[in-house]
Amino acid sequence: MNKRGIETLVGVFVLLGMAALLFLALKAANLASFGDGQGYEVKARFDNIGGLKPRSPVRSAGVVVGRVTSIGLDAKTFQGVVTMRIDSALQFPKDSSAKILTAGLLGDQYIGIEAGVDDKNLAAGDMIRQTQSAVVLENLIGQFVTSKAGEAGSQGGGGK
Repeated sequence: MNKRGIETLVGVFVLLGMAALLFLALKAANLASFGDGQGYEVKARFDNIGGLKPRSPVRSAGVVVGRVTSIGLDAKTFQGVVTMRIDSALQFPKDSSAKILTAGLLGDQYIGIEAGVDDKNLAAGDMIRQTQSAVVLENLIGQFVTSKAGEAGSQGGGGK
């Protein structure tokens, strides 16, 4: 093989490597959706959505079943309203519940759906009524520090 052929093969290899890195970066950032986008939208209200973002996964039993499409604020109740697109092949019962969970200790947040037992299924535009808001790490730390300070104050006042 001559020098020009080797240079061409190296160039093709470099381009394939760059394309693979681009693909991985898009998948890691949840920006590449290679699905068909088919599904139905449901909504859920949360008191605190934490760090949930549009395009965050919606999971059931650890399996991605959809994506968060939008997040807004209800002007009357001041709750976060999360709109999710669920894969049309999956039908969840109407009494299913939704929780905002965190992947690992400091990982990204996602919606976890636990299937209910109702005979009727969620349809496009339905609202998931049973929700649990995000656990905010800063709030937990604040509660822990406050409780420890209260314990130290009640124990340390009687010394001679």
